[in-house]
Amino acid sequence: MEEEHKQELPAPPRFRYKLIKIATLTLLFLVILFFGGFFGIETTSSSKFCSSCHEMKPQYYTWKASSHSEVDCVNCHIEPGAKNYAKAKGNGLVELYKKQTDTYIAPIKMPNLIPDEACESCHNMKNRAVTASGDIIIPHNKHKTEGIKCVQCHSGTAHGKVSDRKVTYKSDYGKWDEKLGTSLMSNKKFTSPQMDTCMECHEVRKAPLECKTCHETTMVPKNHKTEEFKAGGHGKIQPSDLKKCEKCHSYMSKEKYDLFKEDPSFTKFLKKENTDSNNVTVSQYAKTNTFCKDCHGQKPTSHKRASFITDHGHLSKNTQTCFICHDNRIVSNSPVTRVQCATCHPSSHNRPWKDHHPVTLAANQKFNNTCLRCHVKATCTKCHRTNS
Repeated sequence: MEEEHKQELPAPPRFRYKLIKIATLTLLFLVILFFGGFFGIETTSSSKFCSSCHEMKPQYYTWKASSHSEVDCVNCHIEPGAKNYAKAKGNGLVELYKKQTDTYIAPIKMPNLIPDEACESCHNMKNRAVTASGDIIIPHNKHKTEGIKCVQCHSGTAHGKVSDRKVTYKSDYGKWDEKLGTSLMSNKKFTSPQMDTCMECHEVRKAPLECKTCHETTMVPKNHKTEEFKAGGHGKIQPSDLKKCEKCHSYMSKEKYDLFKEDPSFTKFLKKENTDSNNVTVSQYAKTNTFCKDCHGQKPTSHKRASFITDHGHLSKNTQTCFICHDNRIVSNSPVTRVQCATCHPSSHNRPWKDHHPVTLAANQKFNNTCLRCHVKATCTKCHRTNS
């Protein structure tokens, strides 16, 4: 009976105090962990945090000097979604380990291309018709329809392709600062889409190559608009300037010739040639570009006379003028005209050929290398030996 009347005694005050203390500390730890994790994620997501690793300085300072300096790194380099965000943070721990053990690969490059979704979070591709220059026509919606990714044209927007420019070696990390970043980002060749990229893509995809396809104006330089330039002034262009002409005119030709491909500097040195030489002349260039045929393919007024065929021999005193369009070789690939001297004047020894030779010859003229400027060596040397 006494056991039935027994009542549960209250827990000792000291034991209750311990329970409350443990619960309070646990709650406090969870709060600290939550806020610590929240602020930790916020801190590691900032662009400033990226620069805390010295190997990231090239990327940080070029980004800071770019047109995207107001956009945090994570906005472009982490795809949208909690799953991708968590994955990126996990990869960050791996990269931290590589940094501490000095096992990371340099130069640092993105393993994957920036997705279009990152760009489209700020840029509207459906009605984007404005471009920086004001002259270039870029229908972004058509490019997107054709499956062209943003980074195919804009790969240097944020970092100026510094990894490809070989300026991010480990030994150079200490040299990076805002000044260097600004300097490297000032070259539009590495930050803006280049015409070569556009034209190569258009050629592969059989897209139009005319100037009007991408430009609102014809982009003709001022000096090209003068009558003097059109009437013959362009023929006086210096060989050293032809590379500049090639930047536009190469795309206007249906046939492609790599006239400006040069030997390496050390090869030229061994040949005792000027390493900066450019031996391509205007007339040579004109005979490789089909664009020139629109004008030079038309017969000059002097050639339209009925008697020109029989009396043009007097022009032999200035054959270099003839050879601007015609070639003095037996075989020519010139798109301008394929009519050479040999077309009508095949070599013949059965008549007093010296008297009718288009170039005046000495009475005792012998066969030598001068003859090979017009004649074919393989044919002539079957009988003749050259006397240099």
